[in-house]
Amino acid sequence: MANILEVAKMAGVSVATVSRVINNRKNVSEKTRNKVEQAIRELHFEPNVLARNLRNSESRLLLVLIPSISNPFYTEIINGIEDTAIEQGYNILLCETDSNPEREAIYFNLIRNRLADGIIIMDPTINRENLIELARMHPVVQCSEFDEAGNISYVTIDNELAAYQAVKHLIKLGQRKIALINSDERFLYARERRRGYEKALMEAGLPIETSWIYHTGKLGFEYGQQAMRSLLNVKNLPTAIFAVSDILAIGAMKEILSRGLRIPDDIAIIGFDKISFSNMTFPTLTTVAQPMYAMGSISAKMIINKIKGKKVESIILDHELIIRNST
Repeated sequence: MANILEVAKMAGVSVATVSRVINNRKNVSEKTRNKVEQAIRELHFEPNVLARNLRNSESRLLLVLIPSISNPFYTEIINGIEDTAIEQGYNILLCETDSNPEREAIYFNLIRNRLADGIIIMDPTINRENLIELARMHPVVQCSEFDEAGNISYVTIDNELAAYQAVKHLIKLGQRKIALINSDERFLYARERRRGYEKALMEAGLPIETSWIYHTGKLGFEYGQQAMRSLLNVKNLPTAIFAVSDILAIGAMKEILSRGLRIPDDIAIIGFDKISFSNMTFPTLTTVAQPMYAMGSISAKMIINKIKGKKVESIILDHELIIRNST
């Protein structure tokens, strides 16, 4: 295998110049860069990335923490993170926490021991105190879920406004008995989406019936089905559902249809996220679209800028109500 000295000799430049080209430094002329890159190709030279990273005190690795790899909401976000990271010369390590504090500690220690350069957090169950402590010394960005009382940079949407607009859509269609399938209100997004739901009802002079609000323990199709089963057994049956996740909404749709009821004629339903499955249901699911790929791409740019010591501001992106056949 060729070494850096042979590359320098073939290109007619110094070893330092070859090193600057390999490390993508800007103080190299285009003509010289082309000569070095041609020599690298002809000699099949492969730089020792590990040695380079050790010299530069960096790993070029980003950690991405999610609670569950099975949730399709994260797929497009991860694609956005990975595409942008690779463009910037970084790799990602996908870390499934399963909301387990022991796993969380393992991944945080990778950052503390400088085996990774930064971390993007998408797990709403992360211990707040541990996260704040980590962020004091290391680059951290939150994506989607964030700590509203902290000062860690984040990218997200306005969940309260999105929920408000979704429920307003149902009200405009003439719906007056609107139920909520929510997740655990330990999580900020669940609290914000409930606030949007309640705001729309109060503005329209509609009652907030506690029997129409169901909290699931986790996000999963089966939990949406379970929630709908419970709502179909209340004395005063709702005629519309706002679910804070497409996964929950699709599970609810399965239960509605299994009872011989029609969507939206008997019960209308709106989800949240615009996962790929939401356009494959029958009928297709009305949902709030989050710009998931953009959220991932922006969070990757933010963490890389933090690693470089740049100031990073939090960002709230636009959402969109996608009206389909379930309402």
